[in-house]
Amino acid sequence: MQDFKFPKDFIWGTATASYQIEGAVNEDGRGLSIWDTFSHTSGKTAHGDTGDIACDHYHRYPEDVKLIKELGANAYRFSISWPRIFPKGAGKPNSKGTDFYSRLVDDLLEKGIKPAITLYHWDLPQTLEDTGGWRNRDTAYRFADFADYMFQKLDDRAHMWITLNEPLCSAYLGHLSGEHAPGIRNPQAAYSALHHLLLAHGLALGNYREVYNSNLIGITLNISTPQPASEKAAEADAVEVFLDQNTRMFLDPLFKKKYPERYLERLMKTNVLLPVENGDMEIISGNVDFLGLNYYFEFTISADESSPDGYRLVDKGFPKTAMGWDIVPEGLLRQLKWVGREYGNPVVYITENGAAFPDSLSENGTECHDPDRIDYLARHLQYLKQALEEGVNLKGYFLWSLIDNFEWAYGYDKRFGIIYCDFKTLERIPKDSYYFYRDYIAGNTDHG
Repeated sequence: MQDFKFPKDFIWGTATASYQIEGAVNEDGRGLSIWDTFSHTSGKTAHGDTGDIACDHYHRYPEDVKLIKELGANAYRFSISWPRIFPKGAGKPNSKGTDFYSRLVDDLLEKGIKPAITLYHWDLPQTLEDTGGWRNRDTAYRFADFADYMFQKLDDRAHMWITLNEPLCSAYLGHLSGEHAPGIRNPQAAYSALHHLLLAHGLALGNYREVYNSNLIGITLNISTPQPASEKAAEADAVEVFLDQNTRMFLDPLFKKKYPERYLERLMKTNVLLPVENGDMEIISGNVDFLGLNYYFEFTISADESSPDGYRLVDKGFPKTAMGWDIVPEGLLRQLKWVGREYGNPVVYITENGAAFPDSLSENGTECHDPDRIDYLARHLQYLKQALEEGVNLKGYFLWSLIDNFEWAYGYDKRFGIIYCDFKTLERIPKDSYYFYRDYIAGNTDHG
């Protein structure tokens, strides 16, 4: 409907992650993270780029908060750098690190912006990695301690907590393909990490319920709900295998207190076991207030008996972002409805959605025209409206990202921001998409 307005309590936000924007990696007592180590290892990132300076948000956060205010967003999703709080992963906390996030939260609240705080966005303290990282069960308990400390310090001023961002990437990209830190390629390591990540989520969640329980708490996943390449039965079977591996392995423990049995059987045939101990699934399946979903694209899957997993990705000729990702806005609606059907229509927030394009400044250096990003956002937002109209339990949307930043293994080559960052001068220049999003928020919210 043309006159549809988002509810007045709908959350309009934007998002970032600590290692991608903060810089100041050697300042005020911060310890090393696995991404410091990984990015400083030759050949791991484009051009050898690192997050040493990034957007220098650590020093320039007042300017960034002012830009969020001017955007009209009513929430800001950011992550805590674990090694900035516990330089050795555990033990004595670093007060200067805590003070930074306290100042940031106060500045946000002063400007009417709700803090949406992610506890883990991939920057594990290197000292914990040195003792096994997420392959080591003890890391889940160290995370619970870190989470508890942050709850103590910030829960009185937070709006919502996200325990983990995209454990799939931490487990599979970090430990199976080795594309992300810590750069391991070992199936058993990947699935041990997967289980311990979910255990860490459950431990932190359980403690929050018992001691604090005053704000919203959930987890953010980047699940995939692919389309079959054709109507053949084999294609549908291939989609199910993909769903088991990349989606149900994360959602079933949270909502059904178990891992998908078909996929566990596949793993056992390759001698890979999940290190599940008595009581783990009860801990992992604690009641979340919401599910965060990060949506960028939708895969198309075809059966392929020559593949170890029995499927392959198919290029259907969709337009693509600079990441090479298919632009399929209607896939967002399909994913939201699939989750609703399969898992009892949970409360959902889109915690990331956005696109990288090869942005450049105008000749005078004061503007950045990004029509492709505006088109991408407009089309995805239209499907959010439809999702609400069709009964999806959707409560908010966080655009990725506030500002161009360190895009992990891609370094500074890929720009996702609605604010252009000149990585030489660190100047911030709002793109046309910034003004599009500002106007969209203002014009599509029910203020009645």
